[in-house]
Formats: sequence, C-alpha cells, structure tokens
Amino acid sequence: MSGFAKRVELEPTGLDADLNELEAAMQASVRRFATRVMRPVGQQLDHMTPGQVIAADSPLWQVFEEFAKLGLNLADLLALPPADRARLICLVFEELGYGDGGLAVVIGASMVPSIVLHQMDRADLLERYADKPIGCWGITEPDHGSDMLDSSGHSRHPGVGHGRLNCHASIVGDRIVINGQKSAWVSNGPIAQLCILFCGFDDGSGQDKRCVVLVPLDAEGVTRGLPLDKMGQRALPQGELYFDNVSLTLDHLVAGPENYVQAEQGVLTEANGLMGVMWTGAARAAYEHAYEYAHQRKQGGVPIIQHQNVRHRLFHMFARIEAARALARRAIYFNEMAPAPALQGSIASKITATQTAFDVASQAIQMFGGNGVTREYPVEKLLRDARASMIEDGCNEMLAIKGGTLISRI
Repeated sequence: MSGFAKRVELEPTGLDADLNELEAAMQASVRRFATRVMRPVGQQLDHMTPGQVIAADSPLWQVFEEFAKLGLNLADLLALPPADRARLICLVFEELGYGDGGLAVVIGASMVPSIVLHQMDRADLLERYADKPIGCWGITEPDHGSDMLDSSGHSRHPGVGHGRLNCHASIVGDRIVINGQKSAWVSNGPIAQLCILFCGFDDGSGQDKRCVVLVPLDAEGVTRGLPLDKMGQRALPQGELYFDNVSLTLDHLVAGPENYVQAEQGVLTEANGLMGVMWTGAARAAYEHAYEYAHQRKQGGVPIIQHQNVRHRLFHMFARIEAARALARRAIYFNEMAPAPALQGSIASKITATQTAFDVASQAIQMFGGNGVTREYPVEKLLRDARASMIEDGCNEMLAIKGGTLISRI
C-alpha cells in the first residue's frame, strides 16, 4: 500500500473541520439518539400498520420522550446568535435524518406551529399552548396539493386560476369559524395537538383570499381521518383533518389576507431548509450502509471493495452527499444571516438533497445486489423513505418552477 495516497479519516459528516466544543458535543448527543432510538424504532414502525403506529402502546411515543431528554427546543435555538443557530440547526437535523427520515419529519413537523408563531411574533399563543408540543401543518387539500404552497401563482400556467379551496375560515362576530377539509397528507395529522392551518378566508367577496389560523385539535368540531397507509416514511403518521363549524376566538387568527404571503413564504423557507439537511443525513445513512457492506461482502474471492467499479460508485456517492450538505448548510446560513431570507435557496437545497438521498439509496441497493431489495437489509427502506421526500413539502417539479420564477426578472 505504500504506493497509494495516504487515507484521511473523515468525520461521519464528512469534511467537517471547524466544529466548536458545543457543536461537537451536540452532534454526538443527537447522533446517539439517532442510532440508538430513531433507527431501531423506525425499523419497527415500518413493519406495523398505520393504526398500530399511532396506538397508545406504539414505540413512536418513545421517540418524543427521548428527544425531549436532549433538551433541544425551538425557543433555545432562537435565542442563539444567528450564525450559531444556523450551524447548530444543520448539525442537529442532519443527524435526525441520518437516524430515520420519517421520524425526522415527525419531529420537524411538530415544530412548525411554533416556527410560524415565532415568525409572526405571536408570543401570546406560544405561551398559551406550550403544553401542546406535537404540532402539524395543515395546508394540502383534496383538490390542492403542492399548489397550496404557491398562492402568488409562480408555478401556474398563465391565465389559469387556482380554483376554490376545500377549507375556509370566516369571521362571525368576535369569533373565527372554520369549515372544510385538509387532505390525508397532513404530517402528524393523526397525532398532533396543534395545527397551524393555512386555508381560505371567506369575507363574502368571492375573491381568492387566504389566512392562517392556529387550531387546537381538541376543539369542538375537529375530527380526523384514518392514518394513511403508504409506501415510504411509514413511521410518519399522516391523515385528513375535518373542520365542522370550528369556532375559535379571533386571537387565533395568526395571519390575515394582508400578510398571508409572508407567512406562507416564511414557513416554506424554513421547511425546505430543514428538508435539505435532513435528507442529506438520510443519504449519508445509505452511503454508510453501502460502505460497510462493500468491505464485508465477498465476490470473486475478495471483499467487493477491491473491485474498481465499487470504489468508483462509492466515491460518487460520497461526492454527491458532500455537495448536498454544502448547499443545505449554505442555504440555512444565508437565510439566518441575511436581512431577508431567499426562498429560492431553500428550494434548491430541498430539491438537491431529496434527489441525492433517492439516488444514493438506489446506488446502495445496486451495491447490495439481490440482498438490497429485501426487507432484511436497511437500504430498501431508505429508498422508499427518500422517494416520498421528493413529494412532501412541495413536489420537486413545482418547487423548481417556483424557484425559477423567483430568480427571474419577470
């Protein structure tokens, strides 16, 4: 081996060379949670029915309990200087995605109501509902999917309207009253305690107006559909929410038509940014499984890592993950530091990382050969989970059109 270049041992997250003591400790702590709690629980939930996943005796609740012990909460993160906050968010959420992509989305979706309330300066509601930590984001509808993230019409064909929404709120006296339905794709819908609801605003004008309402899901008139049975991210409960004359005090109106776009673009910037780092972590998990397997599996009398094509494949997997990580961290850092966040940066990060996770998981399966398509090995699940990520929080195609419009002078 003396004729070969010296091998440099890298950290699990690759080319990290400047972590301070706090960052290194937090990264290690979340990594232990990811490997010891999230990964085995995620595998267990993957084999359960959707009803079993949300049952009282489900191991899903262990994830919430153990995550709480880490002492990570949104208020503490927001109290940090922006640069420190950006770096820590990237480290934490990459490790969560590394543990289990579906459970990482469970944790991230739980924070969405708090994220929006912070963005809209609603400390009163944050304090009132501090005892309801499991949140969800009610936005997609039976007749409106990713286009619900595009009220400004960036991705619509010219001259095409949006169509009437399936869920509306209206002001009746000193109350806000909600009627309608959100679709089966509400992440955490079957288990959430709070919903940050993005819906239509009916003021009698007939115009397409929208608003954001915070809805405690134990309110009278709220019902839930059955949890969705799906191909990937089976650890993530998703299901419909129904609103039948749900009446709340007016202070639950978080954003009216005049500042709806601010709320919509703000939450999408945060959500897509987190997706970028989470699915970089999932890609890393697929790469590591393939890397270890290549050193153990023998073909032709030697471990397959000795075959040139295997090393070639692994290197390109490594390079793509490093590129996705660099973009994901850059987007979050920019958006935390800049006077105004750039949604197009978060979109680029989300699309790149989710596509990378899917492609790297596919390459990992190819390296595992026939074993890779069996449920006995973890890469099959990683591929299914990553496939779903290319649709959630806005399908990649629609997001690309929206991002392309945002960078254009039209």
